[in-house]
Amino acid sequence: MTLFITILQLLCGLAVILAVLFQSGKSAGLSGAIGGVADTFMSKGKAKTFDAKLAKATKWIGAVFIVLTLVLNIMSVRG
Repeated sequence: MTLFITILQLLCGLAVILAVLFQSGKSAGLSGAIGGVADTFMSKGKAKTFDAKLAKATKWIGAVFIVLTLVLNIMSVRG
């Protein structure tokens, strides 16, 4: 059982890495702040973009990774 959860955790970690790497970088600095105002005003369907879906997937996969880590920790303490 520990081996199965460890493999799941490994796959989940790789999925988090890929999801983070596929996301586009956020603009920083003064030019990003000025340009960002127009972007947020003009883009009403931001929740449906690919980056938004990747951000949501990253949060869920990260949560699963944390739960698997806690389960593995509990299993190692008991066994």
